[in-house]
Amino acid sequence: MERGESSSSDEEEDTRHLIHQHETTSFQIDHDEEHQHPHSHSNNSTGNILLFFFYNINKRTRYLFAITLPLILLFIYIYFNSDFKSLFRTNSTPQFHAHSSTMRESELQALYLLKQQQSRLVHLLSSNNHTQHLRSALAYQISLNNKIQQALLSSHQFDRLEPNLTNPNFTACTKTDRGLSRTRRTIEWKPNQDKYLFAICTSGQMSNHLICLEKHMFFAAVLNRVLVIPSAKVDYEFNRVLDIDHINKCLGREVVLTFEEFADRKKNRMHIDKVLCYFSLPQPCYVDDEHVKKLKAIGVTMSELKTVWTEDVKKPTDRTVHEVTEKFSTNDDVLAIGDVFFADVEKEWVMQPGGPIAHKCQTLIEPSHVILLTAQRFIQTFLGENFVALHFRRHGFLKFCNAKNPSCFFPIPQAAECISRIVERANVPVIYLSTDAAESETGLLQSLVTLNGKTVPLVTRPARNSAEKWDALLYRKKLDGDPQVEAMLDKTISALSAVFIGAPGSTFTEDILRLRRGWGTASVCDEYLCEGEVPNFIAGDE
Repeated sequence: MERGESSSSDEEEDTRHLIHQHETTSFQIDHDEEHQHPHSHSNNSTGNILLFFFYNINKRTRYLFAITLPLILLFIYIYFNSDFKSLFRTNSTPQFHAHSSTMRESELQALYLLKQQQSRLVHLLSSNNHTQHLRSALAYQISLNNKIQQALLSSHQFDRLEPNLTNPNFTACTKTDRGLSRTRRTIEWKPNQDKYLFAICTSGQMSNHLICLEKHMFFAAVLNRVLVIPSAKVDYEFNRVLDIDHINKCLGREVVLTFEEFADRKKNRMHIDKVLCYFSLPQPCYVDDEHVKKLKAIGVTMSELKTVWTEDVKKPTDRTVHEVTEKFSTNDDVLAIGDVFFADVEKEWVMQPGGPIAHKCQTLIEPSHVILLTAQRFIQTFLGENFVALHFRRHGFLKFCNAKNPSCFFPIPQAAECISRIVERANVPVIYLSTDAAESETGLLQSLVTLNGKTVPLVTRPARNSAEKWDALLYRKKLDGDPQVEAMLDKTISALSAVFIGAPGSTFTEDILRLRRGWGTASVCDEYLCEGEVPNFIAGDE
């Protein structure tokens, strides 16, 4: 258990490394409309009485009444619909009809309205001028909204897929191409073999550095340079977790070099001829004096750091390829631009499945062959092909999430309810758990995640046992016990799952989603834990 816990710790150190999720729709009430005279709306006496009641209660009560009444009326309408009522009959077998292969237009409209209302409720909850009582009421309405959406979806989940209901292996969680079928926008990476981009990554931990490397690859392709992978003496041992040769094979030419290969070419006279910093704040290149000392210790010298524009890691600007080539093109042999983890350049292009660079593989940055094979052996031993993977980030996440509004840290019972819903949709017998949570938390979670009244096993990687052979390759290659190798192993197992539940705001989760997009393993049921909900209880500030 401890082995699993230590390897699955997340990559961010604080809220600086938050991956921005979906923005909520703003919620505004028209000031003039709110104060119109009630009689201007209708001459009907009953309507006037209702409006008189509405406008003579306090403003907060009006808020709650206004957001709750449509939800109640919508629920009543849906409940008395014959298809929906069948879900609540004591006979648990859903009733299916020949004409229900697609969702009716009215129910699609109902789902759309629920989504709109949910977005506005979340935005309203995020404002800080409410009493705790009103906040609790809003949180309850959001939870109820989500349950109605789930009920609407589940009532038609089977109809859309025309299943064989007698098949116990049926699952509603089909694979999705996530845009793989669309034509990719790509750039050819054909570097000049005597021009180099020296990668520097300093922010966060391994997942952040992998994202930083991926962005460096895009910069190198744009600037027609060979990318130099950082030395293990100043960064992580990337050759232990990544297949670096795989990158060159995918492009059919040499586009990346290890630091050792670069040093051999330069005959150990390694000098960065020009340093043009992408970020100017909070310090040039987002590089501190300690990192510069580490580079000097391995024989790397550099010219003076120069900033090309004002750019803050906390508020990055959307940049284009044209801006990059204009500011960073140079004839110098060795160029560095500093840490680019926070850089926003052609975001949609860079984030597309398969990445922005033309190549003949599924992904460029992926786990080493040894880690991939070990993950496959673990799945064959413990999980089988049909399993849910859960990244359950807890250590340090309470403070991290509560700094967001609304929070993303869910009480164990609420998290278990969210997980159980997905398990039911996916119809899986087992969950792979990647977590840094304490056993007290995972034990409670295990007791609460159920399917058809039975607990669903939460499987973590066990401590090494010579009788088990699934991890023999790691042992033979002397990679066992390395926390970064084990973290990458966690990612690989999760990326191969039938369905993945991630931690919002986690770069560890984002790297898994990147692999799933590239490998084509992404599912329509993939989501962040309790996506669309807010915690039903939130602690106060310090």
